[in-house]
Amino acid sequence: MSEASLPPHVTIIGGGITGLSVGWFLQQARHKGFADLHYTILEKAERWGGKISTDWLAGYGDAPFVVEAGPDSFITQKPWALDLARNLGLEERLLPTNDERRQVFVLNHGTAMPLPDGLQLIVPTKFAPFVRSPLISPLGKLRMGLDLFISARKDDEDESLGEFVTRRLGAEALDKIAEPLLSGIYNAEAEKQSLLATFPRFRQIEKEHGSLIRGMVASRRAETRLAQFHSGDRRPMSMFVSFQNGMQELVTRLCERLDGDCRLGVAARALDSRTGGYTVTLDDGRRLATDALVLAIPSYDAAQLLQSLAPDAARKLESIRYVSTGTISLGFRADQFDHPLDGFGIVIPRTEERAINALTWTSTKFARRAPDGHILLRAFFGGSRSPHMVTTGDNELVSIVRREIAAIMGVTAPHLFSRIYRYFDANPQYDVGHLGRVAAIEAALPQNVFVAGSPYRGIGIPDCIHQAQQTVESILNRRAARPA
Repeated sequence: MSEASLPPHVTIIGGGITGLSVGWFLQQARHKGFADLHYTILEKAERWGGKISTDWLAGYGDAPFVVEAGPDSFITQKPWALDLARNLGLEERLLPTNDERRQVFVLNHGTAMPLPDGLQLIVPTKFAPFVRSPLISPLGKLRMGLDLFISARKDDEDESLGEFVTRRLGAEALDKIAEPLLSGIYNAEAEKQSLLATFPRFRQIEKEHGSLIRGMVASRRAETRLAQFHSGDRRPMSMFVSFQNGMQELVTRLCERLDGDCRLGVAARALDSRTGGYTVTLDDGRRLATDALVLAIPSYDAAQLLQSLAPDAARKLESIRYVSTGTISLGFRADQFDHPLDGFGIVIPRTEERAINALTWTSTKFARRAPDGHILLRAFFGGSRSPHMVTTGDNELVSIVRREIAAIMGVTAPHLFSRIYRYFDANPQYDVGHLGRVAAIEAALPQNVFVAGSPYRGIGIPDCIHQAQQTVESILNRRAARPA
């Protein structure tokens, strides 16, 4: 077969959840009528899944510890991950959070204080619990209440999350609530974090209701009515879900169902154009002809591959900033652990100047994460707050985290094990103007070359799956638009 007569072929570079999902949606399109569509997935590592990885540690009790190296769950309000799990036959494996124990604490002058009941993201929607909470000072509460009277911004210009929250709710709300909760999700600095790229709903609420408080109260009422209407629906009501044996189940099942040319331990070294498509040079010197390319890899790696093929796009890709982060999980015996663990964990404001950014009480948040009579905790570190922590040696890191847990929770019990996971230059930063940068990158890409994944239009698992779906739709639309 000559190169010109090869069937339509898509090469996906990157075998994380985005790249694997691109393969899945291409496969679904083939089953729906695009019979000549084929794909290859190239992953330079020796395992699939990217940041999604689960370790199972046996030998401590009646079941293994389930330790997540990466994300421990996904949000269900964005439907794309939930839909994929169901399409893969994983609905019976879904594991909701233990919502009867849902409570999040904020470290405030060294003391863990619960977030007041009715707080929707950063906005109080119940008056009495908010007034009684000691987390925000009386003056801070009055300042938050001024949101009801401050004029709404009407334009569509981006601003930082820090600017927005301070403008609407005041500096104390930013420090005690928004920065540890919302910037913590993105491992970002609130003063640089793009509002429109991370929490565009806030701007929409401000424009529609003139006030965050009025808008969130209205939203809460609408969600309550919808939940009552769907009370017999099969959808999980938990905001976050995982899988019974950890997030790895999603990757494993997805890989089992993919029927394309999936290659582990194979890296792309160069991209070149050819008549009607592209050539991918692999790290072993082999060459792969393809009609379309999907780069589901960090933006700086995509920039390197596109240097000669699309230098303008490469320069723009290099403008996306990254930080390094890490987690450490610790296992304990419950009979030696003196803390009620009456919630999902503690978020830590930057102003507390701690060596860790947050603590998740994993075995409270989810069932099946520790054997009976045991406890699993997870600490987060690094990012812009404490970049030195990511390069701290293992023994010193464990000692630092143990001192932090003792200071914050009063726990000095010996741990049974520790598992440290470091992610160097792995967390893209959605700085102000991010969506404009992404649009410029997409406009500068050659025909039938696509980028997708966490650097662009959402870092969460549902967002990455959605980007994969949109990328496949773009590929199919361009195929349908080609002249016969």
